Amino acid sequence: MRSYMDYSSPSVQYTFDVNTSPLFVKDKQNYINILGIKQLNSLENVSLLDIFMSTNNVVEPHYHQNAAELVYCISGSVLVAILNPFTKQLLNFQITPGQVANIPQGWWHYEIALQDHTHLLAIFDAPTPAVVLGSDILKFTPANVMAHTYCLDENQWKQAVAPVKPSTYIGPYKDCNRSYDYMNTQQYSQNPYGQQYWHYWG
Repeated sequence: MRSYMDYSSPSVQYTFDVNTSPLFVKDKQNYINILGIKQLNSLENVSLLDIFMSTNNVVEPHYHQNAAELVYCISGSVLVAILNPFTKQLLNFQITPGQVANIPQGWWHYEIALQDHTHLLAIFDAPTPAVVLGSDILKFTPANVMAHTYCLDENQWKQAVAPVKPSTYIGPYKDCNRSYDYMNTQQYSQNPYGQQYWHYWG
């Protein structure tokens, strides 16, 4: 119990409609609702994202600097990809209704919907989930720093990241003219426990 919450106060909230709290909306099939302490002031060390996606849409690569995340699949199917910073392996887990994937705090990860009507709950052990998005890293890191650090051509880097929009959340963009079928172009092997090790992309 949080010691600073006055549960005798008439302002204490015990219920909330998450459908009224959008974090990001791409379209009617791809959007994220949020529940944190700003929406429900009686929450303790928990928050969630209510995520809806159609096939091949991606919750962009990101990490949560203040919380671990438990992804629970309600409907559809999703690939949860996690970069293990200790082994440098990209781990891929396909989960379906009733299954979960656990993402430790601060680990780089993303989710790809494998079916239409995919519905996920992302549950966090923090009253507000903080996030660092891949699109923000790409957009706001100066091009000359990236070019110098990684021995890149600065103009080519600028051209490559020019289409990136900050705070993408769910990609690809609605006006993206490129088609990409993730499931037909990836190759990975699966062990008996459902863990998939990345071999290559392309």
